[in-house]
Amino acid sequence: MASTAIAGGEVLDGSNPAVVRLRQLIGDPNSSDGWRRCWEEGVTPWDLGQPTPAVVELVRSGTLPGDGATVLVPGCGGGYDVVALAGGGRFVIGLDVCEAAIQKAKQWSSSAAAGESSFDFVAADFFTWESPEKFDLIFDYTFFCALHPSMRPAWARRMADLLKPDGELITLMYLVEGQEAGPPFNTTVLDYQEVLKPLGFEITCIQDNQVAVEPRKWNGENRKVEEGGTANQPAICRVKSTKTPIYSRDPCIRHS
Repeated sequence: MASTAIAGGEVLDGSNPAVVRLRQLIGDPNSSDGWRRCWEEGVTPWDLGQPTPAVVELVRSGTLPGDGATVLVPGCGGGYDVVALAGGGRFVIGLDVCEAAIQKAKQWSSSAAAGESSFDFVAADFFTWESPEKFDLIFDYTFFCALHPSMRPAWARRMADLLKPDGELITLMYLVEGQEAGPPFNTTVLDYQEVLKPLGFEITCIQDNQVAVEPRKWNGENRKVEEGGTANQPAICRVKSTKTPIYSRDPCIRHS
């Protein structure tokens, strides 16, 4: 991927006062009340105010499904990535448990993508939402690390329920460790593998997120993510079901 600079962005760990305040407001990360308070008070350190650079690069790569493909973005927040993924024959649904986030997404998208009709926003709980259809692609932007680790098996089951048999999960992994609390909670590649593999999923590709905003790049020891360690920066992970053949235009996909 070509390098792309982006302004803004905050480090998402306990060294950031905004993250400390975030944790105070949320209390129980599995409750929607805390997240609602964060949006109402403007304590959203994860919010870039524009599409995630990795999403923009994925769209440019030509490796995403098109031609009528349906896409889900759970925990969509301000909706920037929903708009970025829309088009190219894709219809995208942005889902968030917070009504305030959905309202912001609708307001932002109405000006940023005026006249565009290939996306929609829904205020609902990812774990209980009754989707009218299954999806060709689900994009998880650090949603996994925002959940308490006890909720991760349910996250994986929900992904399996919502994806088509030949669908793909792309998750932007924020691999953080050494945190005494969350969100974001300590996360490794093995954490993903432990909940996805029993459901018939396999990580087919992991790439360093070369276009991550500077405050979120890992500056510590570079350990191989394939071995379950922490990447030198956030990583883009692509996951497919092992129950169906894997075909991809992405040369980094490793077939089993």
